[in-house]
Amino acid sequence: MASEDPKSARSSERDVEAGISDHEHGHSGMASFLKVEPGAIYKSEAAKHPRWYQRLLDAGVEENGIKPIPVEERTNTSYNNLFSVFFTALLCVLPIPTGMLATLSFGMSLRDASLTILFFSMLTCAFPAFMGCGGCKTGMRQLIQARYSWGLYIITIPLLLNAATITGFSLVAAIVGGQTIAAINPGHVSVNVGIVVIIVISFIVSLLGFRALHAWERWSWIPNLIAIVVAVGCGGHLLFQQAEAPPAVASSIVSYGGLIAGYFITFGGTVSDYSTYHSPNASKTKIFTYTYLGLLTPSVPLFVLGAAMGGAVPVVDGWSDAYAAYGAGGVLAEMLSSSGGFGKFILVLLALSVLGNIAISMYSVALNLQMILPFFAKIPRYFFILAVIIVMIPTAIKAAEEWEESLENFLALIGYWAGCFDAVLIEELVIFRRMDFNTYDPAIWNVGRKLPSGIAAIAASICAMGLVIPGMAEVWFTGPIAAITGDVGFEMAFVVTGLFYFPFRWLEIKHRGHT
Repeated sequence: MASEDPKSARSSERDVEAGISDHEHGHSGMASFLKVEPGAIYKSEAAKHPRWYQRLLDAGVEENGIKPIPVEERTNTSYNNLFSVFFTALLCVLPIPTGMLATLSFGMSLRDASLTILFFSMLTCAFPAFMGCGGCKTGMRQLIQARYSWGLYIITIPLLLNAATITGFSLVAAIVGGQTIAAINPGHVSVNVGIVVIIVISFIVSLLGFRALHAWERWSWIPNLIAIVVAVGCGGHLLFQQAEAPPAVASSIVSYGGLIAGYFITFGGTVSDYSTYHSPNASKTKIFTYTYLGLLTPSVPLFVLGAAMGGAVPVVDGWSDAYAAYGAGGVLAEMLSSSGGFGKFILVLLALSVLGNIAISMYSVALNLQMILPFFAKIPRYFFILAVIIVMIPTAIKAAEEWEESLENFLALIGYWAGCFDAVLIEELVIFRRMDFNTYDPAIWNVGRKLPSGIAAIAASICAMGLVIPGMAEVWFTGPIAAITGDVGFEMAFVVTGLFYFPFRWLEIKHRGHT
C-alpha cells in the first residue's frame, strides 16, 4: 500500500485549519451539517435558506450564533446602544429586592446601606465594563474570548456556571415580575401564574436576536422610568418612616458589599455578547464609559429605593403583610394603593419592566449552551431558549416559596466563581496580551491545540477556593475567616486567583512557546 504524499497531507491539514467545509471535499449529510470547521467565521448564506427562514431573518431574527464576526460585518456605529442595552435591562424592579436585603436582612440603616451600595457599585461595575471592550474589538462573544485563557475544553466549567448564573438572574426577575402581577388583584391571580406570564412573554422577546434586542432596549426604558417615578411619587412620603437600626459593623458592610459585587461582576460573562456587531474603530475609553454608565446609573438609585422600602416595611401599616405575601411587588402595590385603577395600571408596567432583562439574559444563555459541544453551534439559538424556559418555570415557582433566603444565597454564591473568572480574563488581557486585542486570533477560536490548555486558569481558581471557603458566610456555612470579617469570598476569589494565575500562565506559555 502506497504511503501518503507529504505535500498532500500538509495541504489537507491547511484546508481543515482554513475552515474548508466537508461539502467542498465531496462530503455531505448530517455529519457535515453538525460539524463546525476549525476557524470558521460567520458568513451569511441567504441563497441556501428556505423562504420562511429568510423571512424571519428579514424581520430581525439573528442568523449567527457563536462564530466570530469578521471585521467587515462589524459596522454598527451606534455606540450609545451599549449604554441603552444595559440601562434598560436594569431599569426595572429587579434591583429592588437586592436593595431591600440591606435593611431587612443585614439590619443596616438607610444611610449606611446607601453608602455601601454606592461604593461597591462604583468599584465592581468597572470589571465587566473593562471586559466589554473586547466584543467589538474581536467580534467574539464573551465566553469565546474566554477560550483564549481557559482553553477549548476547560471553558466548559465556566460555561455551565455562567449559564446557571444568567438563568438565576432571570428567575429572580421572573419572580419579582410575577409577584407584582399577583399584587394587582390579591387573591385573584397567584404568584405562580404571574411568573408563568412573565417568562412566556420574555421568551417571545428573546427569540429575535441582536438587532431586535437593541431596538427593544433603546426605547422600552421610557415606560419603565415613568412607572418607577409614579410609584415613588405616590408612596415616597412613607419611605421616610424607617425602622431603627444600629450603626453598621464592618462584617455587615463587607458581606452586603459582596452581594452587590455578585450582582455586577457576573456581567463579565456576557457583556461582550451585545457589542460583537459594533465597529472596532471606537476607542476603548468610549466603549468602557458607555457600558459602565449603562450598568451603574439605573442600578444604584433602584438599590437605594429597595433599601428605603426594606427599612419602611416593619413600621408602615400593611407593608409587612404585603411583603410576606408578594415580596417587593406587594410593597409597590401598597405604595400605589392610593391611586386606584391608575395604580394598578402602573403595577402592570412595573411587572413588565423585567422583560428587557430576561430577554438579554436568555440571549446570552442560549449562546453559552451553543458553546458546550461543537455541534451545538449548528442548532438554532431558539431551541436552547425554549429548553431554558421549560426549566425556569418550575424552578422559579419553587424558589418563590422561600424568596428572601433564595435571593441572598444566590447573590453570594455567584460572586465566588465570577471573581475567579473575571480575574483570569482581566489578567490575561492586561499582562499576557498587553491590551492587544489582535492577539485573539479568530482563526483558532475552536482549535483546541492552538488555544491555551486552560490548566493555568482552573489551577489558579482551585487554589483560590482554599481561601474562598473559609471566607464564606452563608446560612448553611460560615467559615472561620468570615466569622471575624464577614463574607470576603468574592475578594478572596478575585485577588488570590490573580496572584496564582500569573506564575501558572507564565509557565504554560514558556512550555508551549506561545500564548
